[in-house]
Amino acid sequence: MSAKYIFVTGGVVSSLGKGLAAASIGCLLESRGLKVNLMKFDPYLNVDPGTMSPFQHGEVFVTDDGAETDLDLGHYERFTHAKLSRDNNWTTGRIYEQIITKERRGDYLGKTVQVIPHVTNEIKAAMKKVAQDVDVAIVEVGGTVGDIESLPFMEAIRQMRQELGREHTLFVHVTLVPFIAAAQELKTKPTQHSVKELLSIGIQPDILLCRTDRFLSKDIKGKIALFCNVEEEAVITAKDVASIYEVPVVFSHEGVDTLVLRYLRLEAKDRDLSKWEDIVHRVYNPKAEVTIGIVGKYVEYEDSYKSLKEALVHGALAHNLKLQVNWIEAEGLETGDRTYEEQLADYDGILVPGGFGKRGIEGMLIAIRYAREKKVPYFGICLGMQTACIEFARNVCGLAEANSSEFDPATPHRVIYKLRELRGVEELGGTMRLGAWPCKIEPGTLAHKIYGQLEISERHRHRYEFNREYEGTLTAGGLKISGSTPDGTYVEMIELPDHPHFIGCQFHPEFKSKPLEPHPLFKSFVGAAYEHGLKRRAEKAAAEVEMFHRPEKAGKR
Repeated sequence: MSAKYIFVTGGVVSSLGKGLAAASIGCLLESRGLKVNLMKFDPYLNVDPGTMSPFQHGEVFVTDDGAETDLDLGHYERFTHAKLSRDNNWTTGRIYEQIITKERRGDYLGKTVQVIPHVTNEIKAAMKKVAQDVDVAIVEVGGTVGDIESLPFMEAIRQMRQELGREHTLFVHVTLVPFIAAAQELKTKPTQHSVKELLSIGIQPDILLCRTDRFLSKDIKGKIALFCNVEEEAVITAKDVASIYEVPVVFSHEGVDTLVLRYLRLEAKDRDLSKWEDIVHRVYNPKAEVTIGIVGKYVEYEDSYKSLKEALVHGALAHNLKLQVNWIEAEGLETGDRTYEEQLADYDGILVPGGFGKRGIEGMLIAIRYAREKKVPYFGICLGMQTACIEFARNVCGLAEANSSEFDPATPHRVIYKLRELRGVEELGGTMRLGAWPCKIEPGTLAHKIYGQLEISERHRHRYEFNREYEGTLTAGGLKISGSTPDGTYVEMIELPDHPHFIGCQFHPEFKSKPLEPHPLFKSFVGAAYEHGLKRRAEKAAAEVEMFHRPEKAGKR
C-alpha cells in the first residue's frame, strides 16, 4: 500500500508550533499502530543551517548520518520512532543546488529549467523518498502562507493533491486565534485571512489547528468553519499548555487522530497514549524541584539549546522532579556585579554546553573550577568537556597557559586542538566531525555505571579534539579518560573519580534523548544534582540552627 501524506502549513505569523503539531500528529498515529515518517522543508536559500548563527536559526539538530538540520527534526525524533536522516530536511538552497548540478551536467537535455515543473518535481521527489515503507508521511512546510520563498513548496504539495487525490493527501493548517484583552474577545479574522491566502494558491485546508490561549467555544468553531469552508469538528483548539509533551494528549481529546484516519481512510487500532499521559501526570505532580545552572554563550536565545533543555526535562521527569533551569551568561561570571560564588551558589548542578568561538570561555572556566572544588555535580558537553580539560590542566596540573588552539593559536599547551591537525595535513578539508560515532567505555568508570554497557554510539558536531599528547599529564593529576573511539584516536569522555559527579563528553547526548527514553547521562546528572541539593539545603539548615543556638546568641535573646 502506498503511503498517505499529511501536509502541515502555517499562517498569520511564524512560531505557531507547526513542528510540534506535526510531531504530535505523528505521535498520535503511532499510538494507533501506524508507522510514520516526518520531514521539514525550509524555504531559506542556505543549503543547511550549519553555518547559520544560533541567534538567527536556533539549534542545529544533528542526525545519525551527520546531517545538520532544523531544530524541528528534534521534535520529530522526540515524539515518534522515526529514524531521520538528511533526507528528512530540505532547504530551497539544497533543492536549487541539486537542480543546478543536474543542469550543468546536461541532465535536462537543453531544456529551459523552470520553477514548474523542474523545482516542484525535485520537491515532490524528496517527499516520495521519505514515504517509503511507512503508512503516513508528515510534511511540514516552514515559514508562513504568502511568503515568496515558500511558493514552490506550496505549489508542490498542491500538485500532490492533484496527482494522488483526497484519500491520500491531507492539508493541516496551523493558524492564530488571538484574544484581544481590551475587547475581551477571541478574533477569528486572522485565521480567515490566512485560509483565504491559502485558497488563492489552490489549497483548501482540511483541518485547522487554531493556536489560542483558551478553549474555543462551539460558536467560535462554527464561525471559523463557515468562513473557512471546513467541517466544524475539523476546527481544533490548539491551546497553550504547560508542557509540550501535553500536546498529543490535548490533540487526542480534540479527536485529531480520528479525523485524520477518517479523511485518509486508514484502518488502525485503538489509541494508546498511556505512557504520554503518565508523562503529563508527572509534569503536574512532581515530588520536588531541582535547579540547574547552564553556563553558555547563547543563553539570551533559548532555542539555541532546544534539545539540551528538553533532555534536562527528560532527566527530571525520570526522577519525578520539576526542572528549574537558569541560563547564566558566561561573560557575566567574568565581569558581573556579583561575584561568581554569589552567582553559582544556589544551583544543584552546573552544565556547560557546546558552542563555538572564544567569547565567554573564561567565565566557563570559572564555573567549572567552582563545580570541581565545591563538589557540585558538573556535566560538560562538547565545548563543556574541552573547557573542563583546560581548567584541569591550568589549575590542577600547573599548565597555567593551557588552552585550545581555537581560543589562543599561540598557546604553549594546546590541550585542545583542531581536528585536522589530529588527522594530518593531508586531510585539510575535514574540519568538522559530524553524526554518529562509536565510543568504547572504560570498565568501572562513572560512564560505565551510567550507561551500563561498554560500547555506545553518540552524535557529534565539533571541529576541535582533546590532544592526547597531554593525556599522561592530566591523568597523573587525577583526570580519568573514560571513553574513546575503538581505535583510540579520539577522546570521547572524561571524568573525575574523586568527585561526586563530574563528567564530560565530546559528543551531544541531547540529540538522542526522548521523554519516554531519557538519555542516561541526563538522568544521572539530574539525579546527582537533586541529591546534592538535598545535602546542600540540609547543611544550610543545620548551620542556621547552630547559629541560633550558640551561647553568645542565646545570651542576647
